Amino acid sequence: MTPPTPSAAAPLEVTDETEKTSAPSSTPKGSESRSPGRLAWKRFKRDRTGVISAYIVIFFFVIAICAPLISKLYGKDPYTTYASQRPELLDAFSYPSGPNGGMSSEFWFGIEPQLGRDVFTYLLYGIRTSLGLAVAATLLTTVVGVIIGITAGYLGGKTDYFVGRIIDIVLSFPSTLFFIAFMPVVYGLFVAPDDNIPTSLRAVSLILVLSAFGWASIARLLRGQVLGLREREYIEAAKVTGASPRRIVFKELLPNLWTPIIIQSTLMLPAYVTAEAGLSFLGVGIIDPTPDWGVMIQRGAQFYTEDLTFMLFPGLSMVIFVLAFNLLGDSVRDALDPKSKR
Repeated sequence: MTPPTPSAAAPLEVTDETEKTSAPSSTPKGSESRSPGRLAWKRFKRDRTGVISAYIVIFFFVIAICAPLISKLYGKDPYTTYASQRPELLDAFSYPSGPNGGMSSEFWFGIEPQLGRDVFTYLLYGIRTSLGLAVAATLLTTVVGVIIGITAGYLGGKTDYFVGRIIDIVLSFPSTLFFIAFMPVVYGLFVAPDDNIPTSLRAVSLILVLSAFGWASIARLLRGQVLGLREREYIEAAKVTGASPRRIVFKELLPNLWTPIIIQSTLMLPAYVTAEAGLSFLGVGIIDPTPDWGVMIQRGAQFYTEDLTFMLFPGLSMVIFVLAFNLLGDSVRDALDPKSKR
């Protein structure tokens, strides 16, 4: 009996199997996960300190956003002087009559000496004010710094020289002393000396003044980055093909600058939180009765020898937030660094 001859379909089956086994080699499995963003995300997730810091930072921002809702559910607000309605909340020296600054199931973080405001809601709205001002100043500073830094680095020549000298002048100013001296001048441009300064004007002035002295550092960094990138082959190729300067900046340069921009922004925000709180503490920023971290610390400094509780909560919360955000910035920098070995 002669063996059956192979059918004509058999070679096709072998071909199909060959194609099936060879197809994955053209698109390696997991190639999508090797993008820089995914690699950075994997490195960040392995950094336990960075992850914990991120959770703490997110918690503070959620508290700031949801402060009105939490206050409504809590049943109190940061402006009502509860001691005027219930004098028994304060003792004869206008300090909380209860232990630990008057902490109780009714007033979770106690009450403020003299005025008797609720510390918990005052702190919630203080976090909201401070973080809102810091975020706004960080965004404005980043936008201005990116525009000036990329423009100076890309154009070069006299423009680069002129911008570089302006950056040197701005960085040479003693910003804290200038804030203290200049903020009353800014207020005087819009409000008469005998009139009360609106809180909105104080907030806008703080954001503008902080941004006016903060853009120089990020602009200098990006200027140096662009000076190195503009000599690369792909930039020269884009110029040869007739690409417009706008396309070169947005399509070729800016995608390679996101890492330093993000890193600088994450390190800038906690610095603005402390700067804004310091100005409010000195009385040239946000002032009482508007809730603010600096205002609470300034008020608490008047009573800390007799009642440490009122100063403890804003001071401790600000230290935790600034420390967590600085650690987060370090973790983001390590994750975005392509030379990271994590």
